[in-house]
Amino acid sequence: MVIHRADKLTGPWEGRLALQDLGVAQGGLIDMPDGRWFSYLFRDYGAVGRIPYLVPVEWKDGWPVLGVEGKVPATLDLPAGKGLIPGIVASDEFTRKKGDRALPLVWQWNHHPENSLWSLTERKGYLRLKTGRTDTSFLLARNSLTQRTIGPVCTGSTLLDVTNMKDGDFAGLGLLQKNFGQLGVQVNGHQKEIVFVNASSGKPVEQARIALAQSTVYLKAECNFTDKKDIAHFFYSLDGKSWTAIGAPLKMAYTIPQFIGYRFALFNYATKTAGGVADFDFFHITDSIGTK
Repeated sequence: MVIHRADKLTGPWEGRLALQDLGVAQGGLIDMPDGRWFSYLFRDYGAVGRIPYLVPVEWKDGWPVLGVEGKVPATLDLPAGKGLIPGIVASDEFTRKKGDRALPLVWQWNHHPENSLWSLTERKGYLRLKTGRTDTSFLLARNSLTQRTIGPVCTGSTLLDVTNMKDGDFAGLGLLQKNFGQLGVQVNGHQKEIVFVNASSGKPVEQARIALAQSTVYLKAECNFTDKKDIAHFFYSLDGKSWTAIGAPLKMAYTIPQFIGYRFALFNYATKTAGGVADFDFFHITDSIGTK
């Protein structure tokens, strides 16, 4: 992190190294009402993406000095935030009261959404994703609703109702990046099947296909970014209590074509005929892993 200063914009300018620790860089300065200063920076951290860092700043001889003895502290003694969003991620029961935002800012769509094809009101307490076209892959599908993953570990889970899906539809829970993983239900004729696709190699490979004899299924993805392990495991459950691992672990990778950290994604797309419906009862995210 290099900082330059000048008495006027036209110079002359002088610069110096302000911080060189952990690759933390690229940001700005923040002055607080109480007189303290911080620098808001980020760090590339493998498959979880760029993570924010708040670094204390002191002024010496007219220069901002970042860090504590040249190092980025792992923790800061700061009060809890009181902003509009309590965190950068949040669980969602998909229940809304009058005046609530339809989608809190923790949610983002993977593409510009087709708003006529999703709803939180058509079935109370559910996120409904409808198909409006056919697609050939998870990355091309529109209207996948996403939240970012967080480190060092996190788990995302959902309950999917497949009652109104059509032949060829594929809906479920994914980890979105170029080398993605997706676990869900695909309709094949009159049969519904739990399917897991692993794209660790850069190309999607179907690793499991299991017949589903009921209309609901629980899906879960556990991510471990500790020390850049960047490994995810997928699970399904028929009752929300007993979980079964499926497929090989997903080796997550931060790739240039996507240029994002991995994101949990609730998806539904058609491969044969548009008009099918998938209903998601909730999305839960936690900062832990470990199945019971």
